[in-house]
Amino acid sequence: MDATVQNIVDELVAAAERHDATKANRLDRWRVLEPDAGRFLWFLTQAVGARTIVEVGTSRGVSTLYLADAARGTGGRVVSLDTDATAQEHARRSLTAAGLADHVTLRSQDGGAALAGMPDGSVDLLFLDAERTEYAVWWPHPARVLRAGGVLVADNALSHPEEMAPLRAVVAQEPGLTTTTIGVGKGELLALRRAGSS
Repeated sequence: MDATVQNIVDELVAAAERHDATKANRLDRWRVLEPDAGRFLWFLTQAVGARTIVEVGTSRGVSTLYLADAARGTGGRVVSLDTDATAQEHARRSLTAAGLADHVTLRSQDGGAALAGMPDGSVDLLFLDAERTEYAVWWPHPARVLRAGGVLVADNALSHPEEMAPLRAVVAQEPGLTTTTIGVGKGELLALRRAGSS
């Protein structure tokens, strides 16, 4: 990962830890991605050769920075969706400072509505890090938009198992998806769209 990008990520993570420690209500916290989960996303993006990357849940842009740095290496682009335009402005400043603004489109939009409007098989990597209880409601769009060989990643798979249970249930019933959970960060649920499935 680019050293400039890594320094900006480190500063954001440290600032988030200080900020979040003062907030009792989780909705008031920045809730940025853990560094080991970010490195995993970066690696996965490169391994998949992802060029069309969609992130639902920008927050302060830590995960966006990891994805955008990886996308720069694959010749890809990130579309990051969030309903909090103020948080996205903070992310925009960090992306600009990191030299990654040209690799990201920030959209203030509901993730479910955005996915519903995307074509079948148009996404290489989909990262869900927003309101966990919404994911299953968005079905089948998170699976439908994945290309063959594309990957869905959902954060908080181990830290919030009850809230993730509805997503796990619909993923398990989806033909053509193979799933596993990786114990990095707060846990990442992965679903691979197998080649030859639609």
